[in-house]
Amino acid sequence: QVQLVESGGGLAQAGGSLRLSCVASGIIFSRNTMGWYRQAPGEQREWVASITSSISTDYAGPVKGRFTISRDNAKNTVYLQMNSLKPEDTAVYYCYSLYGSSYWGQGTQVTVSS
Repeated sequence: QVQLVESGGGLAQAGGSLRLSCVASGIIFSRNTMGWYRQAPGEQREWVASITSSISTDYAGPVKGRFTISRDNAKNTVYLQMNSLKPEDTAVYYCYSLYGSSYWGQGTQVTVSS
């Protein structure tokens, strides 16, 4: 059974930082592209960042230069370091894996106050 479990969300002030983690089980983690989406209230889900099995990273425009995605294959974990947070970063953040099939976590709430 595949499970992706996010953690690290919470409340931060504008300009602050948070680090999200996503632990995966039931997949061959090292082969998967891993990434993050987010969904703000009333908005569609928005892709945020991804990291391939070869450690190639990509970012959405609004987070480029502020967020950093990384992975630790030994721990089956992908991270999202979020710096210089803005109120518009407020959303539920979802981790996903992709290798043929895709899987999703349950999401973790990030709230940024101004």
